[in-house]
Amino acid sequence: MVFMPPFGPSGPQMPPSPPAPPFGGQGAGGVQPPTAPPPQSPPPQPLASALAVDPGAIVGCLYRNTYIWPTFGPGFWFYPIFVGRTSVSGFRWTGRMWVFSGFDLNRISSFSCF
Repeated sequence: MVFMPPFGPSGPQMPPSPPAPPFGGQGAGGVQPPTAPPPQSPPPQPLASALAVDPGAIVGCLYRNTYIWPTFGPGFWFYPIFVGRTSVSGFRWTGRMWVFSGFDLNRISSFSCF
């Protein structure tokens, strides 16, 4: 059997190339950041009860607006897309746009997602 490519009025027809993933295929694994900004104001901070955030606890926040209170520094909005044993990665809100970033779970004091 001989394979013959399809021909159209302008010659051989090739299938369209798939779109390139964002960030050159690095970091976000092809996941796009949220299309809307996070809520205007942060939620009330929950009481911190552990030295490090358990990955099983924050996994429920995947693909949801999440407010992070780090151990040091001001809190920020985050949109997690991956949770590992010791880290979380996703998109952090800069005040104007979402940027891809990651954090060690032991540097998160508390979080709240909705």
